[in-house]
Amino acid sequence: MAGTPDSDFKAMSSLLLPLALAQFICSFAGSNMNVMINDISKDLDTTVQGVQVAITLFLLIMAILMIPASKLTDKWGRKRCFLGGLTLYGIGALLSAVSPGLGVLILGNSVLEGVGTALLIPPVYILTTLAFTNLTSRARAFGTISALGGIGAAAGPLIGGVITTAISWRAAFVFQALVVVTIVFLSRKITDPLPSDPDRPFDLAGAILSGVGLFFLVFGILQADNDPALMAAFMAVGVVFLTWCLLHLRSRERAGKDPLFSLSLFRNRVSDLGLVTQNIQWLMLMGITFTVSVYLQTVRHYNAIKTGVIFTALTLGILLASLAAERLAKRREQRTLIRAGFVVTIAGIGLLLALVKSSEHIAAFVPGLFLMGIGLGVMLTPSVNIVQSSFPEEKQGEISGVSRSISNLGSSFGTAIAGTILVSDLASGNRTYVLAMISLGALALVGLAAAMLLPANIAQETASPRVGSQVVRRTWGGETSP
Repeated sequence: MAGTPDSDFKAMSSLLLPLALAQFICSFAGSNMNVMINDISKDLDTTVQGVQVAITLFLLIMAILMIPASKLTDKWGRKRCFLGGLTLYGIGALLSAVSPGLGVLILGNSVLEGVGTALLIPPVYILTTLAFTNLTSRARAFGTISALGGIGAAAGPLIGGVITTAISWRAAFVFQALVVVTIVFLSRKITDPLPSDPDRPFDLAGAILSGVGLFFLVFGILQADNDPALMAAFMAVGVVFLTWCLLHLRSRERAGKDPLFSLSLFRNRVSDLGLVTQNIQWLMLMGITFTVSVYLQTVRHYNAIKTGVIFTALTLGILLASLAAERLAKRREQRTLIRAGFVVTIAGIGLLLALVKSSEHIAAFVPGLFLMGIGLGVMLTPSVNIVQSSFPEEKQGEISGVSRSISNLGSSFGTAIAGTILVSDLASGNRTYVLAMISLGALALVGLAAAMLLPANIAQETASPRVGSQVVRRTWGGETSP
């Protein structure tokens, strides 16, 4: 018989801590470099665009490898992938800390940390789904993980700014390595609830086709300010490979073989809409963080810590919304929270446009960033809950990888799109800042439109693991019941 939500949650808290910290440090890594742009570019004799490429490649490699890595969790085991990913991440962080040039920084931060993150993140969500069988306790667990992910991304500039100013930008990577060591220590008691299957087939062709397609698509966006024709060519190549990948997956499914991921995952309307909202939420968070950070350092010439302190408003907003998430979930529908989150976030973008353009004072950034934090904090957890709980346990590995890949694609798109607009003409100051913000606002409206299409009563029964002699049934809008 399943325990109560509170007892389930308390009993599994030792499992949840290292998993939530892992999401925190990976999200932190995606944003903390934003406040180091000037310091890194001077120290490594590179440009703002060079650092942007390193940041975007880190996010892109995560997105490219997230789905293949989620499939490897079944083959290699969830705990083994989790610890292997942490090890690669830690090595990458230390290599970044001693990098003599941009190339080594890209190898350490973009490649090794990116691959490590792709390996360790799917197990975070799979292990959480399998451990928390009660709907309410699972929602709380996802809320904790999503909150720490959002806080990691929002607090990255502040923590990175403090460390960079007090010591060096290199010390920020040492900090990441120390957190990884802590997570490994806390993970000693984690057990994998399912056995690994070394003989399980792996769709290598699908992994290569999807990875190449996504790489060319995002890399093409980065070429927008250099050569529009080259951008179009890269993006066209990306579309060709992604189309080839879809045809390959369909052919493999029809032949009865195990594809990289099942196309049936995208036949669930509620999950599809949830994935769209996830993508745009992270697109906005990383896009805004990069845009404001670069603007402050290159146009207003703020140092790392002053830039980071400004983002306290964003961090505080996400933290407050996360603390209220459980109470809000009991009172409001999932779709209502997501819609409200987009509306508040769009209002925050409006304030960042209106107040920053009209005032040179540092306080002009606070209201907009705070509202954005509230909006994003309110909707991060409902979007994850909707997607993960739309599928039975046997599909959790696949949907976890797809979900994380979609979110990380949003992060890389945000940095690539907004960053490319911004760095195209930094000398113009406010003009490119305004254009970048307007583009992010327009994409936020797309996210709101997707949220408006979510049905009134989101309900999904999923086949669940047996507890004793009973089958647990999960439905939206009520407690878990036998």
